[in-house]
Amino acid sequence: MRFMVLLKANEDTEAAVMPSEQLLAEMGQYNEEMVKAGVLLAGEGLQPSSKGARVKFSGDERSVTDGPFAEAKEMIAGYWLIQVKSKDEAIEWVKRCPNPMDGESEI
Repeated sequence: MRFMVLLKANEDTEAAVMPSEQLLAEMGQYNEEMVKAGVLLAGEGLQPSSKGARVKFSGDERSVTDGPFAEAKEMIAGYWLIQVKSKDEAIEWVKRCPNPMDGESEI
């Protein structure tokens, strides 16, 4: 089964603050573990919403709103696309993530 893991944004990710060297190393190790296990299909960190836009559809009309967007907790800072046997296995992989920040990820 394929699952997308959405890593929620916070004030730091929306301000484009880079994680510490230690956290980057730990995340790299975690990603490598997923690769070795044959679980990781794709994954990326994303730009802050200030560099993005939203396109709203209403019938034939299209309107564009440039970022930044107000609610950082609703923004996505990154993602992983993983392939595992079950939702429970996906949850176990996400729980092993070395993320020290408060917040949540969605599967």
